[in-house]
Amino acid sequence: MLSSMSFPRYRDKENSDFFERWLPRILEDRDREGLTENIRRIDALMLTVEPGHSAAYVHELCLMTPYDYQSTLESEQHSTHILRIDQNAPDLLVREVKDPELRGIFRSLNEVYPIGAKRPNSRYMGEVFQVEDLDSLVATQKAREVRFFNADQIRQLELPTNMAIVKPSPYTHNIVAYWERPEGSERRYALGKAVVRPDMEHAYLKAKEQREALGIQRLLLPIDHLATRIYSQNREVAILEYLTLSSYYYWGSYDIPDQNSSTNVTKSVHYEDVLRSPAKVFTAANHPYFCNHLIGKPSPTESFARNFGPRLHHIAVAIRDGRTADQLNIDYVVNSLRESGQKFLLEVIGSEREGLKQIFSSASEHSSLIIEYVQRFHGFQGFFAKENVADLTAAAGADETLRSLETESRG
Repeated sequence: MLSSMSFPRYRDKENSDFFERWLPRILEDRDREGLTENIRRIDALMLTVEPGHSAAYVHELCLMTPYDYQSTLESEQHSTHILRIDQNAPDLLVREVKDPELRGIFRSLNEVYPIGAKRPNSRYMGEVFQVEDLDSLVATQKAREVRFFNADQIRQLELPTNMAIVKPSPYTHNIVAYWERPEGSERRYALGKAVVRPDMEHAYLKAKEQREALGIQRLLLPIDHLATRIYSQNREVAILEYLTLSSYYYWGSYDIPDQNSSTNVTKSVHYEDVLRSPAKVFTAANHPYFCNHLIGKPSPTESFARNFGPRLHHIAVAIRDGRTADQLNIDYVVNSLRESGQKFLLEVIGSEREGLKQIFSSASEHSSLIIEYVQRFHGFQGFFAKENVADLTAAAGADETLRSLETESRG
């Protein structure tokens, strides 16, 4: 039997007695009931964009990542564009509502937040996990009071009907979905009619041509991690909930005192290599917003949650280790994209000595998501350098503050 508590713990962030008491109970129960063995890799990531933005976003993603456009699933109210690297990396399902006035649960998660409401149809939705036995999975999770959309709700929301989908988390506002897919079988989404749309194909081919012309095609690897920002009071319960819903283990937490936050990491028990199933990161403030004036420190993570709502903040794309044209590969990729007009929030930070280098792009105007690039040196398995995370958090916080002020001035 797999043991989800057998992995080493990395941390300097102290957790509460509640967390340390419930972590082993949840993971040992998950192992004992076969959930850990049943739930495998992340097979797909689902996100939505505003009507009319999907071609531009497909172009952006296919330039900045190694993803290729496959096809579009056309249903009555949505177009869902499938981007893929290969069967070993998660697909991206970029979902676009056809009617901008269409209302639903995912839109409502945006509308109560000042910046989120400006793009009510734009948000990251969640992950789809491959499972070996879907019926067993659903029965076991329902016994743990996990709530799923029923079949009628899935049809009304026009989500793939070959999935079991958990309702949005009260802590992260993300969903988790499961589907039964035998290892090695093709990924097929039971949703609408599959077509190759000329506008998506054109956007993709233009991006791919540019990607190859810049010489970054071979340097871009699959997703390294997904980072969600949540409210300070929800840090521990969000982690424990995700461990209940997935087959991930708790890698550890690090305090970033200068930015009044912590970074908390979970990883798959099945795949040591995060490129096979990306790590899931939770970032939360150390104190709620009403303490900031008393402690005199910035709170970019809490501000993000208050402005956008709890949600995914960035997708980190791995960069192949090595050098190109006398530059480290990450520097070569970033410089090439900068010269083509892509904006970044800061310079590349970190070093080979520290084990990795990282950088944030500016947030996408189509999805509000940031792309992070990370180059790990010589097989470095650590997750980050604390100085890197502090600088990245500060840069993102400055960018989000400016966007918040722009929203207020327009309001």
